[in-house]
Amino acid sequence: MKASAADTRLMRAAIALSLRGQGRTTPNPNVGCIIVKDGVIIGRGWTQPGGRPHAEAQALAQADGLTTGATAYVSLEPCFHLSPRGPRCVDLIHRAGLARVVIAATDPDPRTNGQSIAWLRAQGIAVETGLLAEEAQAAMDGFVTRQTLGRPAVTLKLGLSLDGCIAAADGTSQWITSAPARHHAHMIRARHDAILVGRGTWWADKPRLDVRLPGLEDRAPRRILLGHGTAPDGWTIIDDPARIADMEGVSRVLVEGGAQTAASFLAADLVDTVLLYRAPIILGGGKPGIADIGLPSLAAAHGRWRLVDRRMLGVDAMEVYARVRAS
Repeated sequence: MKASAADTRLMRAAIALSLRGQGRTTPNPNVGCIIVKDGVIIGRGWTQPGGRPHAEAQALAQADGLTTGATAYVSLEPCFHLSPRGPRCVDLIHRAGLARVVIAATDPDPRTNGQSIAWLRAQGIAVETGLLAEEAQAAMDGFVTRQTLGRPAVTLKLGLSLDGCIAAADGTSQWITSAPARHHAHMIRARHDAILVGRGTWWADKPRLDVRLPGLEDRAPRRILLGHGTAPDGWTIIDDPARIADMEGVSRVLVEGGAQTAASFLAADLVDTVLLYRAPIILGGGKPGIADIGLPSLAAAHGRWRLVDRRMLGVDAMEVYARVRAS
């Protein structure tokens, strides 16, 4: 679609709202919605914890009585399939008398995929699609990856020195990065359904893997241990990285622990995002952040990763890389 500056600004705001539900709405997507009439925002919503109410339902309820002729900006195609948990969003939109719906991304769920768009148009509602679709899909990467690849989206988090070490030669790792970077990492934890470390990290550090940010303490993700044997109390154990596909209620996994664990996920090509915190220190002879991942040649390492974000967090540099995959 050919979007106006106002359309782009409002869709970007809807996508920002969707991030408020990231890691809390599984199995539903985390969607954002803004309703506008005569240039004024009259309703906004995002998918609530557990997946209900949907973003559209929340925004329409907020704008109650003012929606005739309004425009909705939605980060994902509204749901089409019937559910015992609530009405279809397409029905809510139609009953509210909206004149126009602007949709970022088409829903990959076959129960909706394109059907809502066609149905709304058949009711005489103007529908435009594709505005900031990639940004919207990135914001709900867990849902999209579940639908397209049959597994959760995986983020590999690494806190490294300038020479690529996660710990000194004696194993000391607290703290390589500064407080601002660690606080950011806790915010990232709060946006994932599960967090995973290897058996070695668990034995060495006994990590809590909780969220230690004021107001977000209740958003600690499930704790997953990669290894064999009996799981510690409060943990789930898996013996192979591919087993993440079998975990119900998990659409986003954060991998935090150990060079071997990082290598096992990379070697299996299960990492979708690399989140790298780089501290301005050189350890020399420290423990490397990633073990051998079995690449056959240097050429095979190129073209796999694309830089999507870079910023400073105190003295540390944060970089985010997305896996480049064939369409």
